[in-house]
Amino acid sequence: MHLTHSLALALPALAAAQDIQKPLIEQAGDWFNSLRGYIPTTVPSVPAAVKSPVAASAAKIAAAKVVPLTMANYESELTPDPNSAQSPQEWMVFVTGGNKTCGGFCDRLEREWNETAAVLAADPTAPNLAYVDCDKQGVLCSTWMAKPPTIWHIRRPVARADQSTPASTIHVNYFNVTRSTAGDMVALHTGKKYEEGVLYDGWFDPFDGQLAKLGVNKAIGYALFGIGLVPSWAFMIVVSMLSRTIIARRNGPNPAVQQQEAQRRAAGRNAPLGGAPPANE
Repeated sequence: MHLTHSLALALPALAAAQDIQKPLIEQAGDWFNSLRGYIPTTVPSVPAAVKSPVAASAAKIAAAKVVPLTMANYESELTPDPNSAQSPQEWMVFVTGGNKTCGGFCDRLEREWNETAAVLAADPTAPNLAYVDCDKQGVLCSTWMAKPPTIWHIRRPVARADQSTPASTIHVNYFNVTRSTAGDMVALHTGKKYEEGVLYDGWFDPFDGQLAKLGVNKAIGYALFGIGLVPSWAFMIVVSMLSRTIIARRNGPNPAVQQQEAQRRAAGRNAPLGGAPPANE
């Protein structure tokens, strides 16, 4: 009886001594496992975007100060005012998109752009502001070959007295969908960071490119937009049919098929003319 009582008293001490001998990291793991049962496995959901009063105010200012560009108005909106003494005239065009063209990743940058517009609205030296939504203006984005999320910094000189117009300058600035901020966008103007962007002077330049000078840039934009609407599986079928046709022509006619055709023609020549074949005698 006394032995049993003594063992009962000694067991906790032995267990404590065993815990002391265990490494500290193992003890921490045991403690964590014992607490896991008290940690809830589900976390209350939080709305994806909660608009603060500041963000709402910035959105209102952006709506008033930023010009939405379309295929119908982009030329007239971005053409410099000939009566203006300022030359060249500058524009910052934010190219954005939704689920179709930006995968839903442009939402955060759109809020940053709204704050940028609110800051630049108070700067008298700031450029004009505009935006293009590639989900809604797919033809325009195809005409420009524009991809979201980018900001196009456009400098367009005013026409001279002899009606000649110097070439425009376009810098395309790319932004990180997770890290770029309104400060980065504002710095395009305040720090002339736009000059670090990609100088856009190819055939698809919407003002001075070869396609624009020939007057075919819009037609090509519509064509590229239409091609983009064709599902990928349809392209695979067309490519497969074309490749088979090309391979068949390159390899020439099949000898086995030619032999069968020759036998069929020979049988037709040897057959009696009209009526049933003669009966056996």
